[in-house]
Amino acid sequence: MGTLTGMRAPAENAAILLEWYRAMGIDETIAGETRDWYAEIPRAEPSPIGIGADANVNRKPPIRERADLPHRVELAPDRAGVPSNDVMAARELARSARTLNELRALLESFEGCALRATASRLCLSRGSPDAPLMLIGEAPGKDEDRQGQPFVGRAGQLLDRMLAAIGLTEADVYITNIVFWRPPGNRTPSPEEVQACQPFLERQIELIAPKIVVFLGNAAAKQLTGATEGIMKLRGKWLELPGHPGTRAMATLHPAYLLRTPAAKRLAWRDMLAVRAALDAIEGGARP
Repeated sequence: MGTLTGMRAPAENAAILLEWYRAMGIDETIAGETRDWYAEIPRAEPSPIGIGADANVNRKPPIRERADLPHRVELAPDRAGVPSNDVMAARELARSARTLNELRALLESFEGCALRATASRLCLSRGSPDAPLMLIGEAPGKDEDRQGQPFVGRAGQLLDRMLAAIGLTEADVYITNIVFWRPPGNRTPSPEEVQACQPFLERQIELIAPKIVVFLGNAAAKQLTGATEGIMKLRGKWLELPGHPGTRAMATLHPAYLLRTPAAKRLAWRDMLAVRAALDAIEGGARP
């Protein structure tokens, strides 16, 4: 007996598959032509000792490398902390940038992050480089990819309203992410992608020298502080920002999470009030 899917017309199956892709966040194609990936699965080679021989029962077909896919290397546990060549190159480039404009120009030609190949454009920052408050999220989405600026979609509009509620505008803040290109389908950035971008993020913090950094969500907080707690335990507390003495940091809930969970807005509001009070206490801090 066939499955329910097998009894449907091909067009109906295709529509169901496309709807599943949309629900999973897959909203664009990368290759220009279709490809039958199943046809490329290699067949098992005949056993030299005969079919059915005990030595060949558990033998698996050979795995063949494909030239058009990146080669992935699994690091041994004792080498997991060793930076890759891409990360080393990123550090050298980031250190050479004397201004934010130079940093942007270097990123425009940087090929050490795989996200660059699938994104429409670089999405580095928006706001004022002279701002005392820096906000750091995780990654650009579809709207950000189109406009080349972080937090300009629905989550960004909520963020702007949150800032306005404590008397701040885009001119009072500097907003960026831990990666600067949109991951395909809005998936979570891989550790390799985050590490390739981090030297440029660290250099942004050095060049801007903000008084306060706010992490929008768990990903940014964990990446820059090394914290292991979840966001609900981490949020609302003043944290140390390693490598940047004198800069205070706080984690809060990501605006995208607040759109899905409106009841949590009261927690984010407490965090924003604490940030406002800290800014007011800083001589020369932004004031409404």
